[in-house]
Amino acid sequence: MSASRVLFDEPGPIARRRMRIAGIVAIVAVAALSALAVRRFADHGQLDADKWRPYTTWPMWRYLLEGLWATIRAAIVATALSMAGGIVLALGRLSRRRALRWSATGYIEVMRTVPVLLLVYLVLFGLPHYGVDLPLFWKLVLPLSVSASAVFAEIFRAGILSLDRGQREAGLAVGLTDTQTMRLIVLPQAVRRLLPSLVSQSVGLLKDTSLGFIVSYSELLYSGRVLASYNRLLIQTYIIIALVYIVLNASLSKLARTLEARQGFRPTGRRSVRTLLRARAGADARL
Repeated sequence: MSASRVLFDEPGPIARRRMRIAGIVAIVAVAALSALAVRRFADHGQLDADKWRPYTTWPMWRYLLEGLWATIRAAIVATALSMAGGIVLALGRLSRRRALRWSATGYIEVMRTVPVLLLVYLVLFGLPHYGVDLPLFWKLVLPLSVSASAVFAEIFRAGILSLDRGQREAGLAVGLTDTQTMRLIVLPQAVRRLLPSLVSQSVGLLKDTSLGFIVSYSELLYSGRVLASYNRLLIQTYIIIALVYIVLNASLSKLARTLEARQGFRPTGRRSVRTLLRARAGADARL
């Protein structure tokens, strides 16, 4: 079962036909707007070679690549923290303890409705008011992690609930505790099944790092803003940055589709048996 089928229903023939029509209309509209934009840029001299020549030099690209690395570093740390928090929240929402379940549910529902920008402002202006002044890196990563962990929690919860109940019952039958069954059998299979969705959500988190310009963190967009104020090439600079974002996000989206396609042809029966046997052997070894 693919990750998209875990989270959404498979569209029917009518829905697929409408999606194809909407896709064609969108492509035509984007092509028309792009042609109009290129023509307007040409009319105002924005496509002159002199205005693009600075971006054929290494110092310009070195500065942008430093900003790109800062973006990737923030996205990696925020994704790792969000996934860890998402697993904890998902387990809390599935817990049999009412207080823990209600607390996790309340956190998820609140954070899914609060804009990330508001959290950034709270970290930027609210925490220093109480004597907590974080480094610029964490002023960006912390609000992103707090917000995205709620989204990852729902993804993990959907993956856990999509697994056959026999997986958990089989683990309990061979002597594993409920915690061991969840950690050794259920969670590994849920993560593998949801890997395409996790990568897709990471794409959105990577784009959200552009909020770093608010806290003056030197990510890609902030670096482009500084560069544009220096060389007075506003349109050219932001077009280059947009192309970098497109290439990076398209690569991650392609990775997510590849993982989903590979999972569609991967058998799960033998893997489940091997997972159960390894979990039982590990439990016996610890005893």
